[in-house]
This record gives sequence, structure tokens and C-alpha cells, in this order.
Amino acid sequence: MIEHFFDCPHCWENQLKMIDPSIEKQNFIEDCEVCCNPLEFDLSIENNYLILFSVDPIDQ
Repeated sequence: MIEHFFDCPHCWENQLKMIDPSIEKQNFIEDCEVCCNPLEFDLSIENNYLILFSVDPIDQ
């Protein structure tokens, strides 16, 4: 697993995201663990290294 810290674009809390490096392209939606607002994640991994990490707020 890859550990990556990011700031929630809703509440700005710094959080840890655990990433499975066996999946090269990932796009998923999860709620923020602090404020519970929805977030869209877009990730790319090459050779077990995170090369793209994007998190965007989803307006409610």
C-alpha cells in the first residue's frame, strides 16, 4: 500500500489515503472522513509510485 496525505477541499483537514498500487488507474468517489462531504479521487500509479493524485470536491 502507498500512503499519501492530502487536504480535503471542503474542510481543509489533512488526511491520509491508503492506495492500492496494483491498480494503475483509479477514479472513485468517497466521503471525507472528517466532514463527510463527497470527494472525487483520480489516481495514476506506475511501477508502484504514485504519479498523479487529484482530489476534487463534489457539490451537493
